[in-house]
Amino acid sequence: MKPKIDDTLGKLATQSALYPKEALQEVASKDFKLYIGLPKESEDFENRVCLTPEAVALLVNNGHEVIVETNAGINAKFSDREYSEAGAKISYSAQEVYQSDIILKVQPPTLEEIDFIKPGKTLISALQLARLDKSYFEELNNKRITALAYEYLEDKGGTIPLVRAMSEIAGSTVMLIAAEYLSSKNGKGIILGGITGVPPTKVLILGAGTVAEYATRTALGLGAEVKVFDNHVYKLRRLKQNLGVQLYTSTIDTFTLRNELKVADLVIGSLRTDEGSPCVVTEEMIAEMQPNSVLIDVSIDQGGCFETSRITDHKNPVFRKHDVIHYCVPNIASRVARTASTALSNIFTPMLLQISKKGGVDDLIFSRDWFMKGVYAYKGYVTNPYLAKKFEIKYREMKLLMAFRF
Repeated sequence: MKPKIDDTLGKLATQSALYPKEALQEVASKDFKLYIGLPKESEDFENRVCLTPEAVALLVNNGHEVIVETNAGINAKFSDREYSEAGAKISYSAQEVYQSDIILKVQPPTLEEIDFIKPGKTLISALQLARLDKSYFEELNNKRITALAYEYLEDKGGTIPLVRAMSEIAGSTVMLIAAEYLSSKNGKGIILGGITGVPPTKVLILGAGTVAEYATRTALGLGAEVKVFDNHVYKLRRLKQNLGVQLYTSTIDTFTLRNELKVADLVIGSLRTDEGSPCVVTEEMIAEMQPNSVLIDVSIDQGGCFETSRITDHKNPVFRKHDVIHYCVPNIASRVARTASTALSNIFTPMLLQISKKGGVDDLIFSRDWFMKGVYAYKGYVTNPYLAKKFEIKYREMKLLMAFRF
């Protein structure tokens, strides 16, 4: 007689409750939809635009809406037709464009343009302190606008991608400008660089950042004699390593700098700090320079490196002081607007897609420190301590606001 087998487990296994069942796969939630406004720049000599038609097409294909003011890209050689074919809505009303949730602009908006923006919306633009006053920040605060400066926005590597891109362009373009004003038509009548049997042009650069790197690379390629000054030795060392050449470098001391200025044909100012651009060259030092020498102040948008600097524009780019030619145009990259616009667009487009993935501007601000660093005004408060102190405006720490939010 066979032993009786306990089939309890088998009976349980036959019950439908224990059978594997089909389950619906979880559907990923859609990205946060963005409404992006691309206004036409109101500055007469600002030719750049923040998004190219190709970038607009990518954003539209990802479910976002882009409204472009008519002729916004015309000076960068992008037509309304190209934007329209990319899926953007073309508007003939600046006010309609400024009703968007996110406004992308190269230059900071005027007070009239700020008035068009709805309360609580987001503005991403440059922050040119040399052109702004207290009323600008008060108007942003009154409308509780979240404002980000692209020259403060960092990436995950800790660099400032938009500033670097514009600095690369400015560093290369600045030598083309210098060649024009050193020529016989405008100045000394010398070639920028050097040829066999003729002493090379003497170029002095203040600052050892990205502008200096690309300006030095171009000047050396033309055969010029280049000397670079900066108070940060690590920047000077990095510059030499990036260029891969032996280069005259020095920290900034008044005696050495004064002597070098006396013999320089071209001086480029590209010093920049978190608190603006330090003025390291006095009017007295400039008065001792050679007649028809050229000064190009790339840092003029942050205050300038030279005591005699004042902002100029692309229509009237130079003036003379002590018979020295001063070029102080803040938006040098605008001279090559299509290249600059493409560079801007390549950085803004992934940033906008990240905002969408995170669920909106606020969510990206409070989840990514590198993005938070770009915020200088948030819902009624200035959040940058330097700006708050400079313009005597109410200030709130972003980390404190984050604590209140959560």
